[in-house]
Amino acid sequence: MNIIRGLHNLKPEHRGCALTIGNFDGVHLGHQALLKLLAEQARENNVPSCLMSFDPLPHEFFAGGQPVPRLNSTSEKYRAMAELDESIKPDRLLILRFNDELSQMTAEEFVARILVEALDVKVLLIGDDFRFGKHRRGDFDFLQAAGKQYGFEVMALSTHSVDNMRVSSTGVREALLQNRLDDAKQMLGRSYRICGRVAHGDKRGRTIGFPTANIRLNRAAIPLSGVYVVTLCAETLGDVRGVANIGKRPTVDGVREQLEVHLFDFNKDIYGLNVCVSFHHKIRDEMKFESFDQLKDQIELDCDHAREIHASLSNK
Repeated sequence: MNIIRGLHNLKPEHRGCALTIGNFDGVHLGHQALLKLLAEQARENNVPSCLMSFDPLPHEFFAGGQPVPRLNSTSEKYRAMAELDESIKPDRLLILRFNDELSQMTAEEFVARILVEALDVKVLLIGDDFRFGKHRRGDFDFLQAAGKQYGFEVMALSTHSVDNMRVSSTGVREALLQNRLDDAKQMLGRSYRICGRVAHGDKRGRTIGFPTANIRLNRAAIPLSGVYVVTLCAETLGDVRGVANIGKRPTVDGVREQLEVHLFDFNKDIYGLNVCVSFHHKIRDEMKFESFDQLKDQIELDCDHAREIHASLSNK
């Protein structure tokens, strides 16, 4: 998969493609269904497949600096795409910087300048709720008319559902915020996970017997908060069971969202390692304790609870 950052990095050989456009936050099963159809259309038209996405995401840009929960950081999105089955993995991933210029571009300008002039799109696939251009005036009907004018085909994929649940990034975020991790898993096709590099923290955990791996979040906000049953995975480690806290750590007057993972029966040095943490079950909300002794007692209870849930998950 070739990653192209910005229109200025497009080359003449990038013209002519089957294209889909979207945020692809989470790369859930609905996204994967769209990518499957994209791959089929690319083969039928004998052109490469291309996925266009944005950074920041449009709704983050319009939030005016307010933190907006995101399922994936940009690097996690790349990773999720790279891990897709080869039969649906796009040949190209085009990332456009969503800025003032792009936000003010009309639907007509977007089609003429980007879809036609820059990419020479042959087939365009979109979700049935796709909107684009200034004031979101571009939609499927607009694109169909533009396709007839410029000579490209437009197809829309209807809503993808799993067990009568409409699969969407918003649906996954809501499921996580409402502690419905099993519903999020069904929509994603796997447990929700956060990936990042293990960084040095303040090492307070080890002073009370619970050393933690601190993973950089690399996003303004995430749809999780509290204590969770997790599995940490890295290529050199395999799967390691544990318990994690996401939050600001009020007991030590923390101010920044942080992910800390305590791993069971584990004593290896993993600083600097890229890892993924999968979330299976929420134990409780984050709490402020009056003393480190109270915090230690609660962590012991959390670990016992997490070990029981890990055991039950293994028996399923």
